[in-house]
Amino acid sequence: MRHVARKRFGQHFLVDERVIDAIVDAIDPRPGEAIVEIGPGLGALTAPIVERAGRLAVIELDRDLAARLRGRPGLEVIEDDALRLDYAAIAARWGRLLRVVGNLPYNISTPILFRLLDAAAHVQDQHVMLQKEVVDRMVAEPATKAYGRLSVMLQWRYELEPLLEVPATAFDPPPQVESAVVRMVPRPNVASDERDPLERIVAVAFSQRRKLLRHTLGAWLAERGFDGRFEVQRRAEEVPVAEYVELARLVGARG
Repeated sequence: MRHVARKRFGQHFLVDERVIDAIVDAIDPRPGEAIVEIGPGLGALTAPIVERAGRLAVIELDRDLAARLRGRPGLEVIEDDALRLDYAAIAARWGRLLRVVGNLPYNISTPILFRLLDAAAHVQDQHVMLQKEVVDRMVAEPATKAYGRLSVMLQWRYELEPLLEVPATAFDPPPQVESAVVRMVPRPNVASDERDPLERIVAVAFSQRRKLLRHTLGAWLAERGFDGRFEVQRRAEEVPVAEYVELARLVGARG
């Protein structure tokens, strides 16, 4: 039976075979790897990945779609919410780092990215399709309009590489936006205790991005007695990721 896309799940099913082949080639799945697909939908990526890798775990919240997939050879169906799933536990069960793939629901793509950020230490790489505007924000350089909190937090933890753009016509039903696929490889030797101060600093810095930092982050730092050197006569989008990370280390070291 034909499955009708559900708006509440943000469902847009990939149907363009050339795009599917390009994405699977970029992922390059191999036998023995611990691959997890978020939001398999009707299985456009699922089938060719299983064909190459031999096995795949899929995370699907829609019970009808989960039922369609259940029982396929080499497929483990996890009927759960990708925002609540314990990815570290899956990695531990498989005994190796995860490779995460998926066409993420656009209505919750940013929360999923931050949920995966929690599990980055257990991930080998991620290949995800998102709204192109989100990918542009992820990889944005300082002093550009797209550069913001998402850029800093993800560039701190991952090496990011946009791979291909996907037109709306590649989906059924077509979304009202263009899409893009990005490769995300966790950076090695990243201290987990940097994240909390970095998130707080970046949230304050970009809370009023039109203002100079002396009105936002500068005041926040002064309230905490921070006496280190940090140039606050600029706007949040003018500060490179490395400077935010160094400031987070200094702030974190103070407790």
